[in-house]
Amino acid sequence: MASVRKTSIFNRSDRFIEGWYWALRSSDIKKGAIKALKLQGRDIVVYRGESGRVVAMDAHCPHMGAHFVEGRVDGDSVRCFFHNWKFGPDGECTDVPCLSTPARARVTTWPTEEKYGLIWVWTGERATRSIPFVPELGDGECDALVAGSFTKKCHPNVMMINAIDEHHFNSVHNLPVDLNMDAVSVSENLQTFSNTTTLPPSNPLTRFIRQFYAGPLTYAMAYWYGTTGTVTLGPDFMHFYIMFSLRMAEGGGTEGQTVLVTKKRDGLVGKAISRTALGLSKIVGDYFAKGDTMVFETIKFDLQTPTKADHAIIDFIQHVEGQRAVSWGSWAPVKSDRVSLEVVA
Repeated sequence: MASVRKTSIFNRSDRFIEGWYWALRSSDIKKGAIKALKLQGRDIVVYRGESGRVVAMDAHCPHMGAHFVEGRVDGDSVRCFFHNWKFGPDGECTDVPCLSTPARARVTTWPTEEKYGLIWVWTGERATRSIPFVPELGDGECDALVAGSFTKKCHPNVMMINAIDEHHFNSVHNLPVDLNMDAVSVSENLQTFSNTTTLPPSNPLTRFIRQFYAGPLTYAMAYWYGTTGTVTLGPDFMHFYIMFSLRMAEGGGTEGQTVLVTKKRDGLVGKAISRTALGLSKIVGDYFAKGDTMVFETIKFDLQTPTKADHAIIDFIQHVEGQRAVSWGSWAPVKSDRVSLEVVA
C-alpha cells in the first residue's frame, strides 16, 4: 500500500487543487473599496467598481511594482497610487496621465463570482467549473446566511475527512447508528458521500426518530475541490444544509468560513420558514463543530493502519489525488502522480 505520507496533493502545503476558493465576505467590500489579501499564497487585491462588479487581480502594478491597495477605484477600474496608471477589469492598462496613448502593460486578473454572501476567486487556468453548491438544491438561487469564520492548525483536506469518518460519530458524538458512507465521483472536482444505514430499533429514542425517515438516516456530504464541503441532514420533511468552505493558510493550516444554506422561498411565510431552517442549521453545525475543535488543533495526520471503517476517507484521498494541482503562491500547474491506497487492517 502506498503511504499517505507520499501523496501528490492530499495534505501538502506546497500545492493545492485548482478551483474556486472564497476570498472575502461580500459585505466586507463596498462600492469603491479595495482590499488586499494573500489567497493560497498569492498576493492579490479585490475591489468593487462603481457598477457593483467585483474584480480580483494580482496585487502589484506591472510598472514599478507598487501595491494596488494604496491606489483607488475609478469607475470599474483601478488606478495605481504611484504614477496613476489605470487598469480595467480585464487587467489591460487604459490610461497613463503622462502619455498620449496607454502603455502596453497589463496585470493578471482572476475570475470572480459572488454567491452565498461570499466572493469566490478561481485559482488556475480553466475557470469552467462550478462554484460549490448543495447537490440536492442545485446551483440556482438559494437563501443563505454567512455564519462564523475560523482558523485551524491542520490542513483543509484533513478537516474535510472528519465529516466522513464513520467511526468518530460513535466515539466522539455518541451517534446511535453505525454510518456507512457510499462514495460517488460525480466529476473531476465533485465527490459525494451518502449514508446507507438506518437507525436501529434498539431503544425508545431511535424507534421514535425512525418515524421521520422512510429509509436510511439522512446524512450526505458533497466535496468540491477537496476543500469545500456541504452537509445535508435532517428528517424527510425538512433537510438542513451547511457549507464549510476552507482554504489553505501559510504552512498548511486552514482558514474557513461556515455558510448556512436553504432553498429559496418567497412570501412572508416562505421567508419565515427559511429563517427558521437557517437557525436550526446553525444549531446543528455548532454542535458537531464543538465536538471536534480540539483534534484540529493538535492532530498530526498520519494514516498508517487504515481499517474498513476508513474506506470513505481512502475514497476521498484518492479523489483528491486525481484532481488538477497548482503550486502554492504561483498557481502554476504542477504534475502530480496519483497515489493508490487500500485497506490493510
